[in-house]
Amino acid sequence: MAYIKSRKHAVARAVPQLSGAAAATLMAFALPAVAQTAPAAGGGTLQEIRVQGSNAAPEYKADTSANPKFTAPLLDTPQTIQVIREQVLREQGATTLTEALRNTPGAGAFYLGENGNTSTGDAIYLRGFDTSNSIFVDGIRDTGSVSRDTFNIEQVEVVKGPAGSDTGRTAPTGYINLITKKPTLSDSFLGSVSLGSDSFKRGTVDWNKALSGPGGSGAAFRLNVVGEDADVSGRDVVKNKRWGIAPSLALGLGTPTRLYFDLVHIKQNNIPDGGVPTIGLPGYSTPDATSVRNRRNFLNYASRVDSSNFYGTTSDFDNVTQTMFTARVEHDLTPDVTVRNTFRYGKTEQDYMLTAFMGSAANLLTPNAANPLGWTLARSNPTNKDQENTILTNQTNVSAKFNTGGIGHTLNAGVELIREEQNTNGYYGQNATVFGVPGIRNSGAWPAANLYAPNPNVLGYQRLQNGTTTDGTTTTVGAYAFDTLKFSERWMLTGGLRYDHYSTDYNATALNATNGVLTPSAFSTSGSLWTGKLGLVYKPTDNSSVYLGYGTAAQPPGGNNFALAAGGTGNNANRTDFDPQKTKTWELGTKWDVLNKKLALTAAIYRTDVSNEVIATDSTNTTYAQIGKKRVQGLELGAAGAITDNWGVSTGFTTQDSKILNGPSVLADGGSVLAYTPKNSFTAWTTYKTPFGVTMGLGARYNGKLHRGTDGAVGTPAFVDAYWVFDAMASYRINKNVDLQFNVYNLTDKEYVAAINKSGYRYTPGAPRTYRLTANFAF
Repeated sequence: MAYIKSRKHAVARAVPQLSGAAAATLMAFALPAVAQTAPAAGGGTLQEIRVQGSNAAPEYKADTSANPKFTAPLLDTPQTIQVIREQVLREQGATTLTEALRNTPGAGAFYLGENGNTSTGDAIYLRGFDTSNSIFVDGIRDTGSVSRDTFNIEQVEVVKGPAGSDTGRTAPTGYINLITKKPTLSDSFLGSVSLGSDSFKRGTVDWNKALSGPGGSGAAFRLNVVGEDADVSGRDVVKNKRWGIAPSLALGLGTPTRLYFDLVHIKQNNIPDGGVPTIGLPGYSTPDATSVRNRRNFLNYASRVDSSNFYGTTSDFDNVTQTMFTARVEHDLTPDVTVRNTFRYGKTEQDYMLTAFMGSAANLLTPNAANPLGWTLARSNPTNKDQENTILTNQTNVSAKFNTGGIGHTLNAGVELIREEQNTNGYYGQNATVFGVPGIRNSGAWPAANLYAPNPNVLGYQRLQNGTTTDGTTTTVGAYAFDTLKFSERWMLTGGLRYDHYSTDYNATALNATNGVLTPSAFSTSGSLWTGKLGLVYKPTDNSSVYLGYGTAAQPPGGNNFALAAGGTGNNANRTDFDPQKTKTWELGTKWDVLNKKLALTAAIYRTDVSNEVIATDSTNTTYAQIGKKRVQGLELGAAGAITDNWGVSTGFTTQDSKILNGPSVLADGGSVLAYTPKNSFTAWTTYKTPFGVTMGLGARYNGKLHRGTDGAVGTPAFVDAYWVFDAMASYRINKNVDLQFNVYNLTDKEYVAAINKSGYRYTPGAPRTYRLTANFAF
């Protein structure tokens, strides 16, 4: 799951008492997982800041989504939707989205990258497909390769299955929506300070101030701040450092007209991680398959490298600046009709350089097969990214409740105007000839790394721009309508329909390495997308539902990276003559609120079929055709809420039976399943509050065996073994203003592979056992 690599970030939020858990009962929670959760609904109602007292029950369950496009309570929504509440994130010390998604079975950062490139930011796979470009903040797409912090997040909503009608262009199997904190009419000051293993240091502030009295205009201000500086657990040199500030102002709270103004600014200065050679892992033989003797000598002397080894250089960096401004106006025309308009401008700038390595026979040198201490690994061309993503969005929608005859309606309809742009600058690679005013010079190259004792303090490569640029822009006009029709107390029908017209323009320059001449190119495409969903709901009781749902999604060419290529040629997956990729999803499920509505249980079987997928039809990836068909299906179970006032649980289990229906295998072992998709996944978090003022928590995560992709690499592992990881937490409330929380991650110090790259030469090791102590304050 997304959390498998990083366990290093501390809790960061003040809240006096935390809910507790009985460790011994964890395995009893392998029942349903997708539990519905979500505090404030999609109207204008803001959540109240709640400081959990000693008698409060665990707040793991939510009854509604914060997204107004869901026109029914989660219990009656015919789709798998999991909402991860802030209390769970706080108790676990989850400080990034990737860590938060450890609570979602089947989702994770399993893919390290392709060849020498390494995935950055929240590189999430969900039900077998890359969902990195289907991440939203308060219902608006969030672009750019950034690791999203949770310091300003109220809850994380994971929507699985049909998503085209919700968001327009989207990944085949769902999307992730982050709900930010908003001002309320109550004064509070929350803060936290965390210290932990690997020089972990983090502090947060969450301050809310009502600017008018109970009978006033309803103005309030809220400020969230974070600062973090930490090494990455189990890894040399790799480091995460960031700070962020999020002020927000609300006017007119408690009145028919409400205004919200939010600003978020985050700065990250990290040292990125290119991974560790897979030498010595199960399934590794040797990259030199041409000589039986070399193969035998290699296997006799090669051993697994230290998983803490860093093969990049101290010159590597990952600097990200993100700024996002949002303005929203809500007006209640009547008690049953609300109009909203949301405007957002967002910009993410990333300047990145990572020196990775390639493990092929040409790059792995063994001058003396009997002396591994002298073996070297060539450092590859650095991956350089100088990229800016901007988004300008305006959404206008109306929510209404009314009756037509004997049928009740809960309607949400709207229009979205979106402009997304991505600009990049290119750089010379190693040993490149650079043409400039002084004449011809060489960009240099990094020296090779010792395989078992790499030295990152090296010089050689000069980072020089080569003059190439790319500029991609997608403009979308979308219109949608959702309605829940209530025929009786037992029967409901929920449907949604969306139309999008998109236009993508792509401009790029290519460099002639011989004479230094830049050649421009320009491509464009446009089209229309119709997507929808329909679900029939039967309620056996007031607190339960059984449903059958169907939905579609679509992804146009260049939809993920804005890149396009000329139509009619075979050597690019983003040709302008390709049609949109299409997705169809069926889901049959049931949801039950039990134990006086404190615990939500869910179960569903699903099937997603993807067609019109662009795939390579040859082993060299030079010819592409739109003939790919894939399927992922399975069972998903979930539970979230309070079993008693002292005992809370959030747990989930899923199966992912994936298959390539048409097209060549994408796996290194020639199999027909999807890459980076564990067949079985389980996650659980449970807490128990003892009579002695101590809250205990225990978490478990399981990911089954998953297969990597293929690119012709020889002798590398074709799959990653299954693994279990356990975490624990204990908190103690000192007084009404302060509590202490102690987290232990990877309790058994399990060694496992968290992510692997396409060639299988590199992997990210799971974080070892680490510790963190957090002091939470509330006033």
